[in-house]
Amino acid sequence: MAGFRVAALQMRSGTDTARNVTDFEALVREAAGKGARYVQSPEMTGALQRDREGLFASLRPQSSDLVVGAAEKLARELGIYVHVGSTAIAREDGKVANRAFLFDPAGSLVVTYDKIHMFDVDLDNGESWRESNTYEPGRETVIADLPEARLGLAVCYDLRFPQLFRAQALAGAEVLTTPAAFTRQTGEAHWHVLLRARAIENGAWLVSAAQGGRHEDGRETFGHSMVVDPWGRIVAEADHDEPGVILADIDVSASAKARAKIPNLMNAREFTVRTASPVPAEQRKAS
Repeated sequence: MAGFRVAALQMRSGTDTARNVTDFEALVREAAGKGARYVQSPEMTGALQRDREGLFASLRPQSSDLVVGAAEKLARELGIYVHVGSTAIAREDGKVANRAFLFDPAGSLVVTYDKIHMFDVDLDNGESWRESNTYEPGRETVIADLPEARLGLAVCYDLRFPQLFRAQALAGAEVLTTPAAFTRQTGEAHWHVLLRARAIENGAWLVSAAQGGRHEDGRETFGHSMVVDPWGRIVAEADHDEPGVILADIDVSASAKARAKIPNLMNAREFTVRTASPVPAEQRKAS
């Protein structure tokens, strides 16, 4: 099969996991009803909860997590791939994972991925985030083989680390994914250019389901869920921050065509970095 229909769900997850799951289920059903074979939800589908105490109180292990259970059921019932962009999971060692899940049309768990790069930043508007205070970062990138395509998994802040996507592309991934909860400030500045750059650099499709709007915990996310083709063209976008579904028909062969035109994956060369000694101050003045 050369192509398939994908969907990205734009959500506005609050602090109530059960309510978020209800919203998630409705959007997945809408996407499947419109012919989507693969459906992706955003980062932190289960809850966006800035209060650390509140987050820990709501945590469940993977085996009893409400989002995971709903995704498994929906994949099996609707006969589609369901990709939970991520949700917070209580690990057996007492730590927390920002974990993505991919279920196949039989409802079987294909793979999980724990977000590698932690969003530890201080923004100009006073926002400060320290994900590493709560989450244990992952240690490996993950690729899943679907009948239609080889799929690379990533989450949100991973988008700013091109080496991760390059490794996936070199391993054969034709479709890259970055479900996200980008802040409004960083999204307005960088979202479109980063998504297009990762697609262009790797000659790959890029599917990104996003959180959008003002959330119950006070944060604002950018929305603009998007599908970008391997030539860097935006083929589908939620041009707003409201909840909804976007769809795109992916022709996987477009990845090979883009890589044949611009074979940068093959042309890359090893190199070293050399630092030149600074010119002494007296020589600069003399010149």
